[in-house]
Amino acid sequence: MLDLSKIVAIDIHTHAEEPCGTHADDGYDALQEAMKAYFKPKHNHRPTPHETAAYYRERNMACVIFPVDAERETGFRRYKNEEVAEAAAANSDVLIPFASIDPAKGKLGAREARRLVRDFGIRGFKFHPTMQGFYPNDRSAYVLYEAIAEAGAVALFHSGQTGVGSGMRGGNGMRLKYSNPMFIDDVAVDFPDMPIILAHPSFPWQDEALAVATHKPNVYIDLSGWSPRFFPANLVQYANTVLKHKMLFGSDWPVILPDRWIADFEKIDIRPEVRPLIMKENAIKLLKLA
Repeated sequence: MLDLSKIVAIDIHTHAEEPCGTHADDGYDALQEAMKAYFKPKHNHRPTPHETAAYYRERNMACVIFPVDAERETGFRRYKNEEVAEAAAANSDVLIPFASIDPAKGKLGAREARRLVRDFGIRGFKFHPTMQGFYPNDRSAYVLYEAIAEAGAVALFHSGQTGVGSGMRGGNGMRLKYSNPMFIDDVAVDFPDMPIILAHPSFPWQDEALAVATHKPNVYIDLSGWSPRFFPANLVQYANTVLKHKMLFGSDWPVILPDRWIADFEKIDIRPEVRPLIMKENAIKLLKLA
């Protein structure tokens, strides 16, 4: 189990990339090569969850880890949620398991969500509207949200532009429009007791994300996917003031390393009393770890 007295930070946004990359026939490797060109990571392979755990353990950090189920839109076979949960259970001192279910799976997905929370200790669910090809406020997704809300789990939505498919012909079929955070405002209205995380600085819709998080008590923002030195001024301003209890440290591992993110975060104008909230304390309260 997590020892919160020893953990110095909680990374709310990390990816379980393997064994997806073992499928050389479905285009996943080509997508990953394009992402390497976009993010320019310093490592040359996609880490397993156990390698991820070792990295965070060495730094006395914990992290939320999840796959992305985008089989229907991309053809990339998903990393089974059960495998991620089992890896997290084997590394429960540092890994916190989230799952991912394509909302297009309807009632089947809702049953899976309930089972994953009940039998595998899943604490939240990752959605990537651009990869999964859906508007978050599409009523067809509500049967899945209902299951998540009933279970008391968290819903984490990618928002804004994405490095996935960037530079590829036609963006590899990815449509940015689905990830405007304003669509999630409807979800926050209709599921007011379900914690919602807007992942990433939401370029080019940062004002929309800040508006939704300010207006809806159940909406948070994670700061993953960007080096903090590129954070827009309005995001830093809100992080220091009205949203200081709703901002969360996230790296987007493995494409952005926590070491780099934290080093850059230390150089931006965040108030001393706000830094521990973002790095650890807000996540503890949101995930009900204490």
